[in-house]
This record gives sequence, C-alpha cells and structure tokens, in this order.
Amino acid sequence: MHVPPGFTTLFPYLFVDGARAYLDFLVRGLGGEIVGVHQTPDGVVRNAQLRFGDTIIMVSEVGEGREPTRGTYYLYVEDADAAMARGVAAGGAMESEVGDRVYGDRQGGLRDPAGNIWWLSQRLAPGPY
Repeated sequence: MHVPPGFTTLFPYLFVDGARAYLDFLVRGLGGEIVGVHQTPDGVVRNAQLRFGDTIIMVSEVGEGREPTRGTYYLYVEDADAAMARGVAAGGAMESEVGDRVYGDRQGGLRDPAGNIWWLSQRLAPGPY
C-alpha cells in the first residue's frame, strides 16, 4: 500500500458550500495550512489539502448531487482559549465554553460556518486519555 507523504491512512474529506470561504475559515480560525488546491478554470475548489499538525484533511465544493458533509472533529491545540477566540473571530460559533474536563483536556466546542463541530482541546498533562 502506498500513502502520499504527509497523509495518514484515514483522514476527513469534507464537502462544503462555499469551499473557498471555508478554506479561509480553516486557515484563519483553526490554524490549518493549505498544502495544495485543485480548482476549475472558473475557481471552483475541486480538492484542497490542509495540514493540521500531523494530519491532512481534504475539502471540496459540494456538487454533482452530493450533500454537504457534517461531522465532529477533535483538534488538539496549544491553547484552547486562544483557539476558540480565533475560531469565533473567523466566523465560527461557540457550542460550549472552554473549560477543564475530567479526562485531562481543557476544551470547548466550536461550530464552523459549514455546520461541523470542532472540539478544540488542549491536553493539560502528559499521559493516557
């Protein structure tokens, strides 16, 4: 089996309305780094790859009879409070306030402009979950 460099065996692939604006949200609001974008001559995003730390996700404009993707994602960040503030400033909506959780994470929930929920989690101490 061959997996492209930087990719994992399993990763999210999101179909969204307004992919170009959604990419901007993922970069400004959640700290993603665009690795590549394939688009049609008129600018419709057919496939974009973004890196979040050690994980790649893909994003495409919804179309061809598909429904937009809705999911829930767990994203480890350096500072959950700062990540929430960036996400809200970029157009997300707080689902749950950032706070310390019994399982060792400081975490809050953010709903993105496409309707997905991101659990922004800061691990407070090393060790098992």
